Amino acid sequence: MATSIAQAPATAASEVHSTNGQLPLTGLAGALESKLRTKTAKIGVVGLGYVGLPLAIEFAKNGFETRGIDLDRTKIDLLKKGENYIQDISNDVVRECVKKGSFTAQNDYHNAGDLDVIYICVPTPFTTNKDPDISYITGSAEMLVKELRDGQLIILKSTTFPNTTEGVVQPLLESTGKKVGEDFFLAFSPERIDPGNQKWTTSNTPIVVGGVTSACTRLAVLANEQIISKVVAVSSPKVAEMEKLLENIFRSVNIALVNELAKLCDRMGGINMWEVVEAAATKPFGFMPFYPGPGIGGHCILIDPFYLSWQARAYDFETNFITLAAETNESMPFYVKDLVFKAVAELPIRLRDAKILMVGVAFKRDVDDTRHSPAIRIMELLIDDGATNIEFTDPFVEHLWVKGRDFASKPFNAQTLQEADIVIITTDHSQYDYDFLVRNAKHVIDTRNATSKVSDPSLCDKIVLLGSGARHGRPQSVTSKKANV
Repeated sequence: MATSIAQAPATAASEVHSTNGQLPLTGLAGALESKLRTKTAKIGVVGLGYVGLPLAIEFAKNGFETRGIDLDRTKIDLLKKGENYIQDISNDVVRECVKKGSFTAQNDYHNAGDLDVIYICVPTPFTTNKDPDISYITGSAEMLVKELRDGQLIILKSTTFPNTTEGVVQPLLESTGKKVGEDFFLAFSPERIDPGNQKWTTSNTPIVVGGVTSACTRLAVLANEQIISKVVAVSSPKVAEMEKLLENIFRSVNIALVNELAKLCDRMGGINMWEVVEAAATKPFGFMPFYPGPGIGGHCILIDPFYLSWQARAYDFETNFITLAAETNESMPFYVKDLVFKAVAELPIRLRDAKILMVGVAFKRDVDDTRHSPAIRIMELLIDDGATNIEFTDPFVEHLWVKGRDFASKPFNAQTLQEADIVIITTDHSQYDYDFLVRNAKHVIDTRNATSKVSDPSLCDKIVLLGSGARHGRPQSVTSKKANV
């Protein structure tokens, strides 16, 4: 059972970082505990992306000497100058940490043996066949093997399948002859970063920790408690690894459900799925609202179902329900492409001559992250089927590289909108004036219900809303607060 560590009552889990009912940590574990409590422990973070850099800066601004490691020299050069490239971190904070020397960055593993705690925050993509690619994890572990010294704590944060920590990373580290739980310490603590979320950040989002041994768990909990307000211990890394997959598969399955129902509403006619969800959301228990959309993006929700499905096959088990949900979400860009085809069919032009404007290409609202963005997939599909005149506008994204071509963001203004034959709202950034958009556009395909508050009902004849159950128009009562994130 997962139990909060941060609460005062002396529960079994709260004893993980106390001596109540347990022997105090001694030897190498006790020495590391002392360093963490006195903030003399040196912290290392491997991988300085959306997860790693906020983590490193959080430690640095809380008084720990922190070193970031990333093989991307461009990132390191920027950081050495105090320049930030992650939207969720304050530029001033990064600059101050670099100026004070509490944060340094390097593009190799040199002197990693000087570090007391090392977080691994590297990507975990999948292959073209949707098999897990943990080469970044193994590559990092192999480099750390060369630097591993007695008393270090390694915490893996990269999302992965169960048994990666104990079945892959642990054997690599123990190939040095050192023993986990005695000579070094190892744990898994999945990331919970939500890009663009201003409410839940690195410091106040509860996290889960599972160590290989009880000493590993105690130390990993203590390390994370230095910067995070609530830490939850579980019985093993496998539980923590599976917990992370559950989080994201839960979202994948529920998004797939409303996406499938949205397509059914369009087929049936007369039922607006957005209104259906808002009505269901009035129930104060037993329901959590999810919303349709053009597909899912980012790293975790898209990839994690396939990580679990891949591992399940090793146990002669097929995750049919989970895989079907993932495939349903992957089908949505194709569905949006078909909406474009239908719209073009009503115009006196061919697809290859139609000027198509994508509004918003980040994978979610108000971020600059384009990883696996459904907007990009829609662009690829349209280009494959002969569209030659596609443009995009996004206040957070300056350039896109799609199908061997560099696309530059167009300004969001009347001219850009009026020149387009079809405008597709693929990411509902809050900066956009959607009333202005509809007034100036000829035809709008809205995949996010972003135009729900258009003031002039007569303008709704321009709009095709995904899941609206109608070819044109929409009930003006539909005022959905947000789409999925």
